[in-house]
Amino acid sequence: MSATPEPMPAGTDPNQWVDTHADSLFRYALTRLRRREDAEDAVQETLLAALQAQRTFRGDSTERTWLMGILRHKIVDRIRLAARDTTVEALPAGEMDEWCGKTDRWLHAPKSWSGDPSKLSEDAEFWQQVRKCFGALPERQAQIFALRTFDELEAEDICKQTGISATNLWVLLHRARARLRACLEESWFTAEPKP
Repeated sequence: MSATPEPMPAGTDPNQWVDTHADSLFRYALTRLRRREDAEDAVQETLLAALQAQRTFRGDSTERTWLMGILRHKIVDRIRLAARDTTVEALPAGEMDEWCGKTDRWLHAPKSWSGDPSKLSEDAEFWQQVRKCFGALPERQAQIFALRTFDELEAEDICKQTGISATNLWVLLHRARARLRACLEESWFTAEPKP
């Protein structure tokens, strides 16, 4: 005798998923995968997987949270597949010397940031510039940076999920942070202070 699957929680209608959640899922995927086609594919894969697993949704979270969880796995799967095709080289000799020299002290200290950081974090123009600088990162650096910084995954989890070594992870993060710093210093912090 087979058990009858429990009905989905009230308010859950797969026919409404695209209208209700697709834009949010797409924006989330695009920030992590960066290429429109990859983001669209990840959202489609998410909706298909959710449709196939809809009976497992118990309603312990919101429908969107459940779909985002599926999407995260699809994104990590795509990053893992890309990592198999790409290797990351170690830092070239002397690259760290550009920032710290041989003494572990700044050769060129970060530029002074004027203003109150709490107000800066509320400045829409600043966040627009951060998005622009993030968008200029190479794809792999942006993906790994997003997993570590936005999704707050632990380094060990990122390495397991993407199939990269810890050394490659730290190289990618170092390069992403250095590029973001340089971009923001050039485009934002050297500009005239905002009143």
